[in-house]
Amino acid sequence: AWGGIYDQVGGGFARYSTDALWKAPHFEKMLYDNAQLVSLYSEAYRAKPDALYKQIVYETLAFINREHTAPSGAFYSAIDADSEGEEGRFYVWKKEELEELLGIDFPLFAACFSINEQGLWEHGNYILLRTQEFDAIAREFGISEAELQEKMATAKRILLEKRSKRVRPGLDDKSLCSWNALMVKGYVDAYRSFQEHVWLESALKNMHLLLHQMRRPDGGLFHSFKNGKSTINGFLEDYSFTIEACLALYEATFEAFWLNQAAELCEYTLKHFQDNESGFFYFTSSLDPALIVRKFELSDNVIPSSNSSMAKCLFQLGHFLGNEQYIAHASRMLLKVQNEIENYGAGYSNWAILHLWLCKPFFEIAIVGKDVDEKHKILYKHYLPNMIFAGSQSASDLPLLKNRYKEGSTLMYVCRDQSCQAPLSEIEDVLEVLQNSYEV
Repeated sequence: AWGGIYDQVGGGFARYSTDALWKAPHFEKMLYDNAQLVSLYSEAYRAKPDALYKQIVYETLAFINREHTAPSGAFYSAIDADSEGEEGRFYVWKKEELEELLGIDFPLFAACFSINEQGLWEHGNYILLRTQEFDAIAREFGISEAELQEKMATAKRILLEKRSKRVRPGLDDKSLCSWNALMVKGYVDAYRSFQEHVWLESALKNMHLLLHQMRRPDGGLFHSFKNGKSTINGFLEDYSFTIEACLALYEATFEAFWLNQAAELCEYTLKHFQDNESGFFYFTSSLDPALIVRKFELSDNVIPSSNSSMAKCLFQLGHFLGNEQYIAHASRMLLKVQNEIENYGAGYSNWAILHLWLCKPFFEIAIVGKDVDEKHKILYKHYLPNMIFAGSQSASDLPLLKNRYKEGSTLMYVCRDQSCQAPLSEIEDVLEVLQNSYEV
C-alpha cells in the first residue's frame, strides 16, 4: 500500500512489482488483483482497524467505480500498462509538473510521496510511493496530521484531475464471469467492514447482470461477456467464484434467493464437472468438446485454484443447507492435497483456509426475529473467522433457522453442525460465547 505498485493518486493496485521494494510496477491493472486485495484489506480492517486499510479500500473501490465499471454494472477485465507507446506514462510525474500543480504544498507532497532519489525512476520521471508515517512528516513540517491528510487529499484531487486529461492506457473491456464474481465478493467484504450501502448495491447490480446475461439456457454459465453478447462455455472457476459470491450476498442480505442460486449452481457443477473417481472437479465442462486430457486445477496462482474454491463452496453450502454429503465431499478433497499444503504453502493457501474450517471450531450464527437487520449489522462487521451467518425476520424452513422463530423477539443462536446453544438476545453475550470457544 505504500509502494509504487499502489496508485497513490487514483487508487488500485498494479499487476506486480519489478523489484523487491514494490517501487516500480508493471503498470497494468487487473480486476482480479484489485478484487482480492479489497477483500483482504477489508478483512484486515475487521481484525485490526487501521486507518490505512480503510483508505486503501475506499480509494480502490473509487478507482473500480470510476475506471473499471461499465454503465451496465459489469466490471472490465484490465487496464493496460502502456499509453502513447510508453509503459507507465499515464502514472508517473516530472518534478517540475508537480511543483507547478501543487505550488506551496509541493515540499510537503514531496516528503510524503518520495519526490527524491527513492522515487526517481527513469527519464526524469518519479513514481509516487511512501516511506514514512504521515505523523512523522507532520511533526517535521510543524503541522497536525489532520492538516497534512487534508492537504494530501487536496493534492491527490488536483493530480487526478490533471491525469484524467492525459492519453489513457488501453482498456480490456470484456467482462469475465469468474473475475466479476471475485469483485462482487470484494464489494460485499468491503460493505461488511464499512457498511457503505452503495457498495452492496454495486455487488447486487453486477450479480443480477451476471446471472441474467451470462446464464446459459440449461442453467449453466458463460465465461465472457462483451457488447451485450455472452460467449464461451463456463469453466470451473466461473462456477466456484460465482457460488462464493452468491453465498457472500446471502450473508449480507439474508435473501434466500442468493442461497438458492448458489445451490443450483453447485448441483450443476457436480453434474458437469465432477470426476466421480477422485472427487475433484475438471476445469472444463462435460458439455465441452472432448480434450486429449481434461485437467484438474489444484494449486493457487494469481487467483485461488478452482478446486479449492469449489471445496470451500461445498463446505459452506453443506452448513447452510444441513447437507452432510457436501461437507464430507469437501473433506475428501482436502485430504488428497493435505500434504501439499505443508510442502508448498504459497500454492495451497486457499486449501489451508478450508483446513482451518475443518480442524478448528466452525460456527453457524442464526439470527431470527423482527430486529434481525440491526443485530446482524453489528455482529457482521466484527472479525469473526470460521463462521457463517443465516437470518430471517420471520419463520423459515432453512435448516439453521427452522423452528427458531419466536414472535415478538429477536433471538441469536450460536451453533455448530446444526446443533445450537440456548438462544441469546444480547450481542455482548454472543461475542462472549464465541470468544470463549475460540480460546478453547
